Amino acid sequence: MTRTDTAASAPDKPAFLHLSGVSKSYPGVLALSDFSMEVRPGEVIGLVGENGAGKSTLMKVLGGIIQPDQGTLVLDGESHTGLSIAKSMQAGIAFVHQELNLFENLDGASNIYIGREPRKWGALNIIDSAKLHAIVQPFLDQLGANFPSTRAVSRLSLAQRQLVEIAKALSLNARLVILDEPTSSLPIAETEKLLKVIAGLKAKGIAVMFVSHRLHEVVAACDRVIVLRDGQRVGELTGDAITHDAMVKLMVGRDLKVSYTPPASPKGAVALALDAVRTQAFPLETVSLDLHHGEILGLAGLVGAGRTELAQALFGVDRIEGGTLMLEGTAVHFVSSADAVAAGVYLVPEDRKRSGLVLDMSIAQNITMPNLQAYVRHLTVSANAEIAQAEQSRTDLDIRAPNVRVRAGALSGGNQQKIVLAKWLAMKPKVIMFDEPTRGIDIGAKSEIYRLMRALADAGVAVLMISSDMEEVIGVSDRVAVMYQGRISGILERADCSEENILRLAVGDSAQ
Repeated sequence: MTRTDTAASAPDKPAFLHLSGVSKSYPGVLALSDFSMEVRPGEVIGLVGENGAGKSTLMKVLGGIIQPDQGTLVLDGESHTGLSIAKSMQAGIAFVHQELNLFENLDGASNIYIGREPRKWGALNIIDSAKLHAIVQPFLDQLGANFPSTRAVSRLSLAQRQLVEIAKALSLNARLVILDEPTSSLPIAETEKLLKVIAGLKAKGIAVMFVSHRLHEVVAACDRVIVLRDGQRVGELTGDAITHDAMVKLMVGRDLKVSYTPPASPKGAVALALDAVRTQAFPLETVSLDLHHGEILGLAGLVGAGRTELAQALFGVDRIEGGTLMLEGTAVHFVSSADAVAAGVYLVPEDRKRSGLVLDMSIAQNITMPNLQAYVRHLTVSANAEIAQAEQSRTDLDIRAPNVRVRAGALSGGNQQKIVLAKWLAMKPKVIMFDEPTRGIDIGAKSEIYRLMRALADAGVAVLMISSDMEEVIGVSDRVAVMYQGRISGILERADCSEENILRLAVGDSAQ
């Protein structure tokens, strides 16, 4: 992926939005300090920085969600000390959040025009569905959507749902579309489509702010890149100066490369064996696969291929419809995730906030929750025993928090991911599955997660890693199994792992 894919020099047009000296602080934290920038029509601005750098605070200021303590925002020549949500929308500032905000029971058109639907029949005030779809469909066509506005959101893929959100922005006459980690769950084929959509918005004179930890996509898409560190703007890159290494150096204040893991020593015995396993999501397809002790097996595939569904079945969340599952040579049947946990099979889920953590509970409580009986002293759970284990985990995994009594929800994504991992490591896993382990995690934390996964494999644990990040799959895995429509279309040894080979298998071409 190169800059010639989507990026070109930004148009020389006057800025319609200026931020000058904007600051925002919270008790004990300076979230944004003396920040300035401008936005011109038809330019793509990258916004990068490690977790906690100030990106979210800046987006909330632009959206009118929070008010800055200092500084000014100038919109079309009019100066403001802050924006309201209504004023931000009126100014044409629109957001497509990482966690999409759509009603799955409604169709695309109803989501795009919710609260603004055309009405008919006077006092009855009934929604004019025909007119609604006639208004909305051109916005989807403009984005190259391959689905009608009448389709329910529940039937759309993640990439298609993002197009619904972008179409909503277009319907609001957006002048600036802010994309927050838009590719974090997309495989490479869908990512390429989204980058083309961004290029299309740019061609129509719409400015785009592209917020991402996937720096190679920032290189491909952006005209200029603003780098934040510790709440401050520490640099700006334009044109050919936008490179992966240049951004990383500004982000962390030093040279740093993502550290992928070396190949494992010879893998051990089979830990988990799947023989013609059928899942609820793909009951007519079978999966046969061996996962060995001491290896990291990557699981790749396009959105909807069945990777997450397979992991959930192996963890007892979903029912296995048929076939045999063997753990260390013994047939097992997990009726629930509790059965999997008791057997030493663990899952680090894709959505750590919803499925991996209780955000309002402390670090210590989250780490010890799956195995509370281990901390019982004199018929009651010992807080001291919980704290001791959590402090050991905090040291071992370098969880960055002042103490283990801090709420898990107050930490960065990388540290939250370490807490999810810590609760399983405290129970000595035989098999551990990672679903999108570095989604929404900054470059420094990624290297730590890779190191921890390799340390697990070196200790004899069998590691299954599901990832939509092609570079990650190739860099971390000892072998890669590729899924297509609920089945394994091929398995590649590390020496054969390339984007071309993985994509060939991901689209169903199993020819060798």
